[in-house]
Amino acid sequence: MAELNSPNTLISSDRVEGTTVYNKVGEKLGSIDHVMIEKRTGQVRYAVLEFGGFLGIGTDRYPLPWNVLEYSTDLDGYVVPLEQSQLENAPRYDTASTAPEYNEEYARQVYRHYGTEW
Repeated sequence: MAELNSPNTLISSDRVEGTTVYNKVGEKLGSIDHVMIEKRTGQVRYAVLEFGGFLGIGTDRYPLPWNVLEYSTDLDGYVVPLEQSQLENAPRYDTASTAPEYNEEYARQVYRHYGTEW
């Protein structure tokens, strides 16, 4: 993932997808399945964490507010300020066909869960 370590401030979404996500103590939580971008502003709102299961079977997807992720060059991945146990009650869904409607009400729920501003 040389592009992630580049001095550039921009990154292609296909380079974000698949990147590992860790908690603050360096434990792997999962990886980025995809990102959600606001159509009108172009702002990335969520990184959807794929977590659990085996080889993509039985995994859940957790929308994380983009602003809770911090990139770590040491880990070559994103670090989030939460523990695996916090994911148990987090908003989530299992497949693209069961994805929620990403409206303002859902956004407030997700952002409130992670204690950040919408």
